[in-house]
Amino acid sequence: MSLALTRRSIIRNTAGGALARGLAAQVGVAASTEADREYWKRMLIQVAKPMLTALSQRRLKIDMPVESAPGVTDRRNYTYLEALGRLLSGMAPWLESGDGDAPRFAELARASIAAAVDPASPDLMNFSQGSQPVVDAAFLALGILRAPVELWEKLDSATKSHVVSSMLATRVIQPGFNNWLLFSATIEAFLAHAGEKWDPMRVDYAIRQHEQWYKGDGLYGDGPQFHWDYYNSYVIHPMLLQVMDTISKVSKSWAPLSAGVMTRAKRYAAIQERVIAPDGSFPAIGRSLAYRCGAFHHLAAMALRKDLPDGVTAEQVRGALTAVIRRTLDAPGTFDGQGWLRIGLCGHQPAIGETYISTGSLYLCTTVFLPLGLPANDVFWTGPSRPWTAQKVWSGIDVATDHAV
Repeated sequence: MSLALTRRSIIRNTAGGALARGLAAQVGVAASTEADREYWKRMLIQVAKPMLTALSQRRLKIDMPVESAPGVTDRRNYTYLEALGRLLSGMAPWLESGDGDAPRFAELARASIAAAVDPASPDLMNFSQGSQPVVDAAFLALGILRAPVELWEKLDSATKSHVVSSMLATRVIQPGFNNWLLFSATIEAFLAHAGEKWDPMRVDYAIRQHEQWYKGDGLYGDGPQFHWDYYNSYVIHPMLLQVMDTISKVSKSWAPLSAGVMTRAKRYAAIQERVIAPDGSFPAIGRSLAYRCGAFHHLAAMALRKDLPDGVTAEQVRGALTAVIRRTLDAPGTFDGQGWLRIGLCGHQPAIGETYISTGSLYLCTTVFLPLGLPANDVFWTGPSRPWTAQKVWSGIDVATDHAV
């Protein structure tokens, strides 16, 4: 069949699910709702299993390779906490759900946390030397806040004490005058959740500086300057929302800012949905592209929260994110022979790694899997497949124009 005939047949088939299946077939993307959820779980487990298995057995520093970009100095003092914190920040909602194999992996995750903070462990991780640990302690804190039962309440008392001590140890690190302020704030939010003494100044500083750094149309500067990259998704919106949610339970000081933060978050989620191309690719712009599908941390978080913007359905987000996962994690060369992630966006591309990128950094990709925290009967999984915006536009479907906020 010619491309023109294929296109006309797709346009005539305007029923949501059937249209999505036709568009998916055109670009080579699976559209089965049941297959989507099973595929997501399989891919998350594939990414997580080597790391959690090794760390739970206190063999991570033996078993995990440490790849860096050519010419980069040794990152072993940081890469292990990166791997743990980033993996759990994305995996946490599924662990909390108790779905399928989640209880088994939650047990591995708790054993891994214990191994990371136990002073007697060979896999004891660095929480205070250099500047990097504040970043990944914050991702670990984010994971715990996203799975407060499985990753906090079920920890034994000694491990809880070690976690708190490790988080407090990061206070010697002065965060950069940019998105890093939110790392310190997220750690303080965790301490507040844990019933520990927390520092309101670190929270206030992060929230109010980001108010000052807002550039418009859902986008914050990364510090005073705007950076055209995905840090609004990797860090800024997800951590800002989590800090506001957690701290609101112990203080109302920042409540007047909540509505504005959510309006901006919804607008940026709408932008994220629109930049996913019909084949699941997206603009390779800015730093940290080796985080792969983690570029859509924010869109995934908004789907989990059920805070998607008007006109963006859960079903179309499921389809778009599935396509992104397939483009970035199914590419040949993504994993080494033992199942560890390798540097790249679409396959193995070492030059994409920056000076701060190593094997552990790559596990930020798991943040795309946040909607696995939604139950199997949620509309995100059960609703009929629907085309996302770029699929509709580039197949000739009439689509409402886009507007700034």
